[in-house]
Amino acid sequence: MRVGVYGLGRFGKLWAGMLARKFDVVAYNRSPREVPTDVDAVDEAALADCDVIFLCVAIRAIEAVCTRLAGILSPRTVVADTCSVKLYPLECMHRSLPGGNPVMGTHPMFGPDSVDDPEHLLPIVLSPGRDSGQIVEQWASYFSEMGLSVRRMSADEHDREAARTQGITHLVGRILDTIDLPESAIATKGYRRLRELVEQTCNDPYELFVDLWRLNPHAPGARRAFEQAVEQVLSALDE
Repeated sequence: MRVGVYGLGRFGKLWAGMLARKFDVVAYNRSPREVPTDVDAVDEAALADCDVIFLCVAIRAIEAVCTRLAGILSPRTVVADTCSVKLYPLECMHRSLPGGNPVMGTHPMFGPDSVDDPEHLLPIVLSPGRDSGQIVEQWASYFSEMGLSVRRMSADEHDREAARTQGITHLVGRILDTIDLPESAIATKGYRRLRELVEQTCNDPYELFVDLWRLNPHAPGARRAFEQAVEQVLSALDE
């Protein structure tokens, strides 16, 4: 099986390298980028002929990339996104890609700053899209063989949960980054973890943070809950 990775940013490069341990992997990036060991750089047309393509691009770029691929995609190719939201990219893929191409949603719940966590198996969410029921099961088996912890969720279920987990995590990290938490000789373990949170979330592009909140339909509810909780705590201090 030949697997393609579209996009060699921080996560795309990591993902291509991980997949290359099991598959024949090629990658394409619109601007020149270094490719991982055992991954071959190809042009867009060659990538479009792969058995499976993983889109490792910004959430906001999904529709444009699918539109670019639509005219050159092999009719047998499965297309999967790797975005941090699921409803929006699946809608884009369904709308922009040819109807004969199966579509699958994936969300590897890790990145370059969290991939080496020794305490937990790296989790990945799989969400079925168009004509991909059996494909999801096939890739669930592949990912398990790669040592990942697989969770099957609908796109809506994923986005509802992610708004309160990943969304809130990135929101708190960005807020704390504006405070500029300094190193301290008397830092508690909790304080050190806050600094680690800032480092982990703020290493990601700012556009990811924005897209997590603007392109997840469940984000407004999570934001209201967060704002109400902050007001409640601050009001208790005032009392």
